[in-house]
Amino acid sequence: MTKTYKFISWNVNGIRAVDKKEALKWVDDYNIDILGVQETKSQKDQIPNTIFNKEFSFKTASESKIKGRSGTALFSDIKTTFDCTCPSVDILDEGRINEVHFNLGNKDIAFFNVYFPNGQSKEERLEYKMEFYDRFLNHCENLKKDGKSIIVCGDVNTAHTEIDIARPKANENTSGFLKMERDWITKFLNHGYIDTFRLIHGDIKDKYSWWSYRANARENNVGWRIDYFYVSEDLKDNIKNAYILSDIMGSDHCPIGLEIEI
Repeated sequence: MTKTYKFISWNVNGIRAVDKKEALKWVDDYNIDILGVQETKSQKDQIPNTIFNKEFSFKTASESKIKGRSGTALFSDIKTTFDCTCPSVDILDEGRINEVHFNLGNKDIAFFNVYFPNGQSKEERLEYKMEFYDRFLNHCENLKKDGKSIIVCGDVNTAHTEIDIARPKANENTSGFLKMERDWITKFLNHGYIDTFRLIHGDIKDKYSWWSYRANARENNVGWRIDYFYVSEDLKDNIKNAYILSDIMGSDHCPIGLEIEI
């Protein structure tokens, strides 16, 4: 007997701000099994209990050692067997990862909710972003060797190809669309991971997950697809749907979803 599981990921750009806007209340109506949020900009104990009414059976969070930055939180109705913030990848303790393990059917799954670094502020941060990427890939590969299936959700802070960004030429020298960043996503996929949205929707254009607050970018759909659900190839046949919930407001990102059947 198989069951369909629904996973949602959203960079909320400040969970307390989203709470004040009541912009997460839709979660109550969505039958979500795991919700991963990024860029909470809060310490663990500052995540409001009022963001939605649904009571998930498990919740965990990461926090940055610098208050008011980064931060991730994961809410789950699937029983977890392991939970950490992945300090071997997030070596600067910036509150970027939730890693949980659980079993679904015959699959032993490592699930990651990640807020990958942004490389735009200065050269050192771009270098750190690329090193973070490589540490993360190595970590996933080690887990695969241990027999784990991998699911990754979050804000990767890079648009992979020209169809993932409204204005590729104008941004080819901007972090988030640099060749080396895009090449890393290609490398990651070549190690046996699937961009679930592209698997389901092929080369569909004009589908984005982030828009600048400037110049009516969202209204004009001048966006970037920088939020992803990746899965290891052994889960390919379990993927039922992947989508972008572009109608949901409250952040400069919109939520994305993945449904798998196991």
